[in-house]
Amino acid sequence: MIKHIVMVRLKEHESERLKLQNAKKLKSLLEGLEEKINEIKYYEVGLNFSKSPSAFDIVLISEFENTETLGIYSKHPEHKKVLNFLNEIANEKAVVDIEM
Repeated sequence: MIKHIVMVRLKEHESERLKLQNAKKLKSLLEGLEEKINEIKYYEVGLNFSKSPSAFDIVLISEFENTETLGIYSKHPEHKKVLNFLNEIANEKAVVDIEM
């Protein structure tokens, strides 16, 4: 089993409301992938509430059967659509893929 973890730090905005709207939209888009991509075994998306300067804003924890199914997910057209939005609003992201 492969665990795929992604943490996203969003771009700062003059309005904290806009940043929160982007976070909620990204969360919704990510959650929608679970019903569109059969290779996903487990999928959880969370919004951070910590005000720590080292905190990321969003985390995705997902699981896949193997590296092949993770690759299918990564190349899936629906996943790429979400990545386009993520890249517009993200300041930084970190990814960890581990084999369990």
